[in-house]
Amino acid sequence: MGCPDAELSVTLTGDRGIRILNREYLGRDKTTNVISFAMQEGEFGAVNPDVLGDVIICVDTAAREAEEADESFFGRVAFLLLHGILHITGYDHERSGEAEAARMEEAEARIFGILKEEGLV
Repeated sequence: MGCPDAELSVTLTGDRGIRILNREYLGRDKTTNVISFAMQEGEFGAVNPDVLGDVIICVDTAAREAEEADESFFGRVAFLLLHGILHITGYDHERSGEAEAARMEEAEARIFGILKEEGLV
C-alpha cells in the first residue's frame, strides 16, 4: 500500500456501536459492516502523515455475512479490514464511478488472494 511504517486504528464493535457511528458521522441511521475514517484528508491531513486513520468493523454484521456466504468469520473480518484500509488509502467504490469501483474490487481480489496464498486467511 506504500505506507509500511504507518499507524492504523482498528476497532471491533457490534451492530449498536456501528449504527451510532454511521448515524453521527455519515448521516446513515443503519448498521453497516465497516466504516473507515482517513486521517490524511481534510484541512489537517498533513499534521501526522504516519497516521492512516481508523477502521471500525461490525463483528455482528461480519458474522451474519460470513454465515450467509459460507465463509469463515475470520476471513470475513480480514476482508472487511482490507476494504477499510483501501478506502483510507484512496480507493472509493461509492462516489467515484464504475471505473474506480472496478479498480477497488481488483485490488481487493489481488491482495486478498495473496493473503490466502500465504495462509493468512
